[in-house]
Amino acid sequence: RLQLVESGGGSVQAGGSLRLSCAASGDTSSRHYTAWFRQAPGQEREGVANIYTGGRGGGATYYADSVKGRFTISQDVAKNTVYLQMNSLKPEDTAMYYCAADGYGLGASSYPFWGQGTQVTVSS
Repeated sequence: RLQLVESGGGSVQAGGSLRLSCAASGDTSSRHYTAWFRQAPGQEREGVANIYTGGRGGGATYYADSVKGRFTISQDVAKNTVYLQMNSLKPEDTAMYYCAADGYGLGASSYPFWGQGTQVTVSS
């Protein structure tokens, strides 16, 4: 079974940066894509970005339009860790951020494994 642990959330002012980490453990042999999602109170869970972590293929990435050009997803294969570098943060980026693995695309239902989440709060 795959376990995911997120870290790196916090509170920043608008325009600031944060880097989230998602460390995978357990059965990491095949994770297809690993993605970051976020969910603000009263809103649906939104896919933010994903990266191919299936072992071969070079780590292809995909971003939601709302974060394109501001967020960067990357991975450290040796550490089984996926990162989300968030720059130029806006108050509307405030949400609980979740890491999910072994899925495709940015639909939440595609991903069977989830972390517990890390809170990001951006003040104006």
